[in-house]
Order: sequence, then structure tokens, then C-alpha cells
Amino acid sequence: MQKKTLQVTLPFDQLDLMSQPAAYFDQGQGPTIVLLHGSKGDSTAWLPLMQQLQSQFRCVAIDLLGFGNSAKPEIRYDIAKEVAFVRAVVEALKIDSFILIGHSFGGWVAAAYAIAYPNAVSHLVLSAAAGIRDDQFLERSQYLLPITWDTPIIDWGIQLISPLATAFGQQATISEIMWLRQQLRTEPAIRSLILDRLRPEDAVDTVEQHIHQISIPTLVLAGENDTTIPRWHSETYAREIPNAHLLVIKGANHALPTLYTQEVAQAVLDFLSASSVTLDSGSVA
Repeated sequence: MQKKTLQVTLPFDQLDLMSQPAAYFDQGQGPTIVLLHGSKGDSTAWLPLMQQLQSQFRCVAIDLLGFGNSAKPEIRYDIAKEVAFVRAVVEALKIDSFILIGHSFGGWVAAAYAIAYPNAVSHLVLSAAAGIRDDQFLERSQYLLPITWDTPIIDWGIQLISPLATAFGQQATISEIMWLRQQLRTEPAIRSLILDRLRPEDAVDTVEQHIHQISIPTLVLAGENDTTIPRWHSETYAREIPNAHLLVIKGANHALPTLYTQEVAQAVLDFLSASSVTLDSGSVA
């Protein structure tokens, strides 16, 4: 399966170009599902789930603005810009109403999209979604500040402590830090999303104050052993969104779309079946 690319116009004052590339996968037939990935990847994260759903649904997985093969302009990234980008893509593809699934950062964007365009989304699935204000998380994230410094001293320090970290079973943490350093150098979206949100007062586009406006059927998925997004974030979505249902996947960590594809696919199919999605006619009730 190959990614496709189209040109979309973005209403951002910072951009001089009239249009920007948007990359996406488009596979299957039936009611349309739009899938939004997390911050540690792109639309390829959805390929395993698309394989499970494409016999019954048209699956459109988008590389969000600043990720994958989509445009990566040097701008201040925020949720409103990602929502505008998704809107531009679905309009270019002439998709009027669709099922929206978002994971992690993509879940944050999905929730914000459902709030901004309530008549465009028929069903919403939030998979370990970010977007709930968490000042304790922001306080803990202060340790990231030295990692963001543009100096080789940080890289030398990481190399020096790597053997010690491995000896104490912290190799995963070192790998995470090294990945983050690389992203800060090469990915403007990651750099902006991290550097602009290290203080509680910068958390201005979280969605918990508005999610009560979402009135469509909503499924909230959480991993039992997720250490990236605390479960209470998912519980907040499920509590504040009317008609929302929370499903905790036993034994699962944060990587729901890639490592727990079967469980996620079954949860989505059960949810859509119970929510009156008509597959044989290709319509969404």
C-alpha cells in the first residue's frame, strides 16, 4: 500500500505558499473512517488496523501537519492548525461525514475536530487520547528542558551515562531521550509542540472544558498499563462526553494501534455495530 499526496490550501498567516502537501493512505470500501496518528510516528501506524477494517470500511489515514510526508513548515504548531489541516484534507477528498479515530496526540486533534465540526463527524473513537490538562505532567516534564538545549554537551552526556543506564535497566529511557533529541533537531512540529508546552500556562488548547459539547456516539479506549497517558485522562473524556463508553484493554500499553490491533479492531467494530453503522449500504446512521 502506497501513500498518496494532494495539495491543500492552509489559512495560516505564517505560510507564504498557497498550498502544502498532505500525505495519506486510502484503502477499502464502505463508510469512511479517518484516522489520526500520535506524535511518535505518522499514518503508517494505522496500517495494521486498516488491514482489519478495510473489507468493511474506507480507511483514510492522514499524516498530520508536520509529520510523515505531509508539509513541515517552520511555524508554531498547535491543535487549531492541525484541525484546520485535517479539515482541508477531508474537504479536498470530498468526504462530507465520517467516523473519526485518533490515537494519543491524534486523539487530541480528533476531539478538537469533533468540537469544531460537530456535523462532520458521525462517530468518534479516542484511543489513549491526549488533550486533557495535566499540570502534574507538565511539572514532571521540566526534566525535558536540558534535553532541548541546542548544544553537543547534552549528546556527550547522554553517551557517557548510557552504559550506566543500561546496567540499571534504564536503556528504554535513554533510547527515548535520544529519539527526542533527534526529533527536536529534525522535526519542527515535535520541537514546537514540546517547547511551547513545558509550562502550565502554555496549556491553552487542551479540550477538557469543551468536550461536553460532543454529542455523537463516542468510544474511549485506554491501555491498562499505559504509562504515557494516565488512565484518568481517558476517564475524563468518557465522563464528560455524553453517550461516551470507556473500554480498558487489559495488559495493553500506549501502543494500541500497532501492538493491540486485534483488540482495537474488535472494539471499533462492536462500537460501530451498536451505534447503527449500516455496512451493507455503505451508510452511517
